[in-house]
Amino acid sequence: MKDLPLNALRALAAVYDTGGIRPAGRRLGVTHSAVSRHLNDLEKLLGVRLLQRTGASAPLAFTPQGEMLGKAALSCLGELDKSVTAVREARQGNSVVIATTPSFAVRWLLPRLPAFEQRHPSIEVSLLVDQRPRSPGEDNADLAIRMGRRPRGEEACEALMDDALFPVASPAYLAEHGAKLESARLLHDRDPATHWDAWRRAHGPQHLDTRKGSRYSSSDLVLKAAEQGMGVALARGRLAAASLKAGMLVRMVPELEVQVKSAYWLIPAPQALERHAVQQLVSWLKAEATGN
Repeated sequence: MKDLPLNALRALAAVYDTGGIRPAGRRLGVTHSAVSRHLNDLEKLLGVRLLQRTGASAPLAFTPQGEMLGKAALSCLGELDKSVTAVREARQGNSVVIATTPSFAVRWLLPRLPAFEQRHPSIEVSLLVDQRPRSPGEDNADLAIRMGRRPRGEEACEALMDDALFPVASPAYLAEHGAKLESARLLHDRDPATHWDAWRRAHGPQHLDTRKGSRYSSSDLVLKAAEQGMGVALARGRLAAASLKAGMLVRMVPELEVQVKSAYWLIPAPQALERHAVQQLVSWLKAEATGN
């Protein structure tokens, strides 16, 4: 461990992430020659080539060994950076950190936090977002809120609230294409809980081709695409509520929906609920979830 060439690995990770030596230098705040020197030193230490030496005008390319090490260095240093940041931000007793998905943070939680802070001005709430399902302990968080099925291995988790799915589109899209799902340009959320097959099974039409259409990696992205008139999304009602209220989206079939039981889960870190600030935030989250 003491001989691990951290500076050289940082340079390799930056080159792997940015795709070039010069942009890696700009990210690290060093000259491109310093980055090249780090890579050369790393190759000498390992005894293998990490970059393919081609013509000056050819794009940068990694050898298989460089590809493997660059990917690993970027991932590990990223996790280390997150951990260092978490430790640096020494939290007081009135500080609470919530780990959740970007979509839930942007669409549901963040718009409500000003009301909580107004009611509890002494409590500081911070958010950590990650698309991957992780326990609170992995992110040094006090609470985690997850979407989908009950998280495995989390005995202390409890259901926070249900949700409902229904098709939504922008007014501009409906004005141009009408409200028929049979001919709609479907937008897909990669979340399996919001797959269009759930709607087709519940309400049809049975010949709706759910294989076609653009796919997005988060519920927030698929709703943004719908807001921009790119097609019809099968929306989580909780996350689409603000856009519906603002008129950015319209329910295509107002009287129909698909219920999703226990769609959001609250996961406390060990001993987190013993803290008064966490207790206050959990009570507030439950009240918001039930509309009280």
